[in-house]
Amino acid sequence: MRQLADAEPLLDLPAAPFPAIVETTAPVRDNATVAFRGNCYSTPPGLAGIPLTLRYRLGTGTLEVHSPAGALLVTHRLAPAGAGAVVRTPEHRAALERAVLSAFTMASPCDRKGNSPPGPAALAAAAKLLGPEGNDVVVDLAAYQAIAEGAGR
Repeated sequence: MRQLADAEPLLDLPAAPFPAIVETTAPVRDNATVAFRGNCYSTPPGLAGIPLTLRYRLGTGTLEVHSPAGALLVTHRLAPAGAGAVVRTPEHRAALERAVLSAFTMASPCDRKGNSPPGPAALAAAAKLLGPEGNDVVVDLAAYQAIAEGAGR
């Protein structure tokens, strides 16, 4: 058996790593990016909250971002893992800028609610709470004390 094994030559190691694909899903953030290995990669705006498929083929320096239907949305050059980089294409930057600026309006803000004095109904309700003496005592703590003493017996 050993003679057969010694007679069989081994193949050389391959020049490139096995072409495995790392695939994961990540939701699109409000700033039109998806997170992958400590960095953020841009997507077209308007996809916030939608889970996209991210594909990285070992040995390459690119990340593919696919829609839920499988369509390729964008290919990014990978940033070093954990760098905290935000990688945006010029097209995505311009589209996001247009989306943000179109949300602004030149209309005047809403009118603030006026601070008007209490009406007759509110004054009557306040007088009822204050009692016939008109003092500022709303809650009589003596009544609570009497109830607590009666319960302790």
